[in-house]
Amino acid sequence: MTTPPPPAAGTERSVLERALSPFADVRAGEGVSVLLMALNLFLVLAAYYMLKTIREAFILAQGGAELKTYSAAGQAALLLVLVPAFAALAARVNRLQLVRWVVLFFVSNLAIFFVLGRAGVRLGVPFFLWVGIFNVMVIAQFWAFANDIFTAEQGKRVFAVVGLGSNVGAWVGALVAGRLFRALGPYVLLVIAGAILCLCLFITHYLHHRQGRAERGAGGEEEAEKPLGGTDGAFGLIRKSRYLMLIAGLILVLNVVNTSGEFLLGKYVVKESVEKFGSDPSSEDARERYIGEFYGDYFSWANIASFVTQMFLVSRIFRLLGVGGALFIHPIVALCGYLFMTRTPSLGFVRVLKIADNSIDYSLGNTAKQALWLPTSRQEKYKAKQAVDAFFMRAGDFLQAIIVKVGTLMSVTIPGFAALNVVLALGWLVIVALLGPENRRRMAAAGAES
Repeated sequence: MTTPPPPAAGTERSVLERALSPFADVRAGEGVSVLLMALNLFLVLAAYYMLKTIREAFILAQGGAELKTYSAAGQAALLLVLVPAFAALAARVNRLQLVRWVVLFFVSNLAIFFVLGRAGVRLGVPFFLWVGIFNVMVIAQFWAFANDIFTAEQGKRVFAVVGLGSNVGAWVGALVAGRLFRALGPYVLLVIAGAILCLCLFITHYLHHRQGRAERGAGGEEEAEKPLGGTDGAFGLIRKSRYLMLIAGLILVLNVVNTSGEFLLGKYVVKESVEKFGSDPSSEDARERYIGEFYGDYFSWANIASFVTQMFLVSRIFRLLGVGGALFIHPIVALCGYLFMTRTPSLGFVRVLKIADNSIDYSLGNTAKQALWLPTSRQEKYKAKQAVDAFFMRAGDFLQAIIVKVGTLMSVTIPGFAALNVVLALGWLVIVALLGPENRRRMAAAGAES
C-alpha cells in the first residue's frame, strides 16, 4: 500500500484541508488526494445514474419489464465468469493498468451499444443486464483503489468525505439524467457517460502517480507499480479468510433484507392506490400518478437524509464507535422496524422505515462497508472485493427473488414477510458482532485503531 510521508512538524493544513475539516479529520498533505478521490466517485455515480435512466427507458419501452425479476440470476451467472477473469487480469498488471483496462472495457461496450442502438437493434434486456454488472464492478474497483491509496488510519478518518462524493454523485446524477434524456435522447447520453468515465481515468492516473511519488519520497518500495500477483482467485481468497467470509455474508444478508423491504413498500403502495382509485382499467392512469408521486417524494427524502447523514454524522460516528461499532446501527434500525411491522403494519410506517433504512445504507452503512477493506492485502482489496461487491450482492438479489416467489405461492402475508426480515436482521447482527473483533485485530496490525 502506498503511504504518503507524514507532514513535517509544524506543517499547517491548507485552505482546502481546513474547508474539509467540518466533515472529516483531513490532515496536512491529504486534502488534494481526498478531494480528487471524492470527485472520482462523484463522476462514477453520476455516470451510473445516466446509464440507469437509459436502462429503464429501454427495458420498459421494448416490452422487457417482466424480465427484470430474473435479471439478478442472469447477472450472478455472468459474474461467475467475469469475476475470475478480473482476478486473472489483476494478478498480471498494476493498479493503474487494472483500472484503465476495466474502465476502457466498459467504455468500449458503450460504443457498441451506441452503434447497435442507432442501427435499430433492440437493446432492452442485454443493456439491463450490462448496467447491473457495470454498477457493481466499476464502483467496487474505484473503492478498492481508494482503499489502496489511503492507509487504514487515513481511510478511517477521510472516508466520510470520499463517501460524500459518491453520495452527491448519485443525487446529482439522478437529478440531471432525466433532463438530459429528454433534451438529448438516450444515445447522446451514452456518449456523455463514456466521456465521464474517461475523465475518471485521468483523475486516477494523477492520483496513482501522486501517491507513488509520496511513497518514493518516504523511501518505501514502489508497490504501486508492481502487478498485484498471487495465484489465488477472488473466490479462493474469500474461502481462505474468515474475515472475508464474514464480509461476504454481511453483503448477502444485508441485500436480502433491503430488497425485501422494497418489496413490502411496493406492496403497500399498490394496495393504497387500489383503495384510493379502484382496480378498474379506467383508473390505471390515476394509480400510476399516485405511485409515481409517492416514489418521487420517497426517493427525495431518502436522498436528503442520506446526504445530511454522510456530511455531518459519519465521521463523528466513526470517531465515537469505530468501524465495527458503526456497523451495528443499520441492523438495529432494521430489526426494530420490522419487529414493529409484524404487529401494526401500515404504509406510513414502512415508508418511514425504508427512508431510514436506505439513508443509512447509502451513507453510514456504505462508508463502513468500504472501510472494512482498509486492513486487507492488496490482492484482497482488488480481487476479493470484486467478488463480494459484485457476485454476493447480486446473489442476494436473486435469493430475495426466490423468497418473494415462494412466499407469494404460499400466500405469506405482509406481516409474515416482515417476520422473516426480523430473523434475517438477527443474523445480520450476529455477523456484525463477529466482524467487529476481526476488524479491530486487523486495524491494529495495520497501525490504526478500529
